Amino acid sequence: MNRSPSEESTPVYPSSPSARNRWILDRRPARNVLDPLRPYAFLAETEPGPDGESVDVATIFLTNRECPWRCLMCDLWRNTLEETVPEGAISAQIAHALENLPVRTSGRSALKLYNAGSFFDPHAIPVDEYPAIARLTAPFDRTIVECHPALVGPRCLEFRDLLSGRLEVALGLETVHPEVLERLNKRMTLDQFRRAADFLHDERIDLRVFILVRPPWLSEQEGVEWARRSLDFAFDCRATVCSLIPTRPGNGAMESLLAAGEFARPSLDSLESSLEYGLSLRAGRVFADLWDVDQFIRCVDCSERRIQRIEGMNATQTIPTKVQCDHCG
Repeated sequence: MNRSPSEESTPVYPSSPSARNRWILDRRPARNVLDPLRPYAFLAETEPGPDGESVDVATIFLTNRECPWRCLMCDLWRNTLEETVPEGAISAQIAHALENLPVRTSGRSALKLYNAGSFFDPHAIPVDEYPAIARLTAPFDRTIVECHPALVGPRCLEFRDLLSGRLEVALGLETVHPEVLERLNKRMTLDQFRRAADFLHDERIDLRVFILVRPPWLSEQEGVEWARRSLDFAFDCRATVCSLIPTRPGNGAMESLLAAGEFARPSLDSLESSLEYGLSLRAGRVFADLWDVDQFIRCVDCSERRIQRIEGMNATQTIPTKVQCDHCG
């Protein structure tokens, strides 16, 4: 669909889910070409565990079929396929990554299987592969997967019962602002999220929550306020971990909103402030996502020190002295 510059700069975001789907899809750039037998990325990292001590983490970004939801802010679809992967592809991807990752798989260790969608969507991760996947996770104390709240249910239990370690499920809450959440096209209510969280808690499955810092249609101050309210809600749902994600462009739709003045990137200060609040609650671990952090920098004089401070808060779960800057306060 071709649009003139004037049309592109003044998009009218639709009110119905089906129209929103079309609007979002019309603005997509091309997806990346992927090998279904290889994960599109993998890395080794560390993060504090439930007791505060450092845990070695192997993070694998699985190649699989695109998520059926069309969330406004999502750019993860760029690394997905249009069809379900061949038989044995997911376990082959995991095996390949683990063979090439320098992560300890004995003692304190965790495996994140992130798949640009919902692990418990059978079109993304075939159920027949659960036993092979579980065997590969056996050396790890904890396996972390992500899922849309609508798919939290019996398949979670089927996979959990195959694991030798503990299961943790990450859910995207995004925001508790009711109007913004509805406009994000996630097709989820806060009641639905709470029901999914209660199910996981009752089944002794840990909950990790993703929260957006300054989604569209919020000012800088509102973005921080609603990130704080979202943290309160997540911990009230008995989350053990919250991950704060600064909202970014990168999927076509967000660029349209950015050009129209309906969205602006959050500042590094907003991310920092939201993280401070989450840590001050002492309700669970809180992390700030620093992927592609350079796009959130507004003051070059203090940005490096601010990023280092956020990295320190992520690693220690403590709040150090604020960075002082003559230019931005």
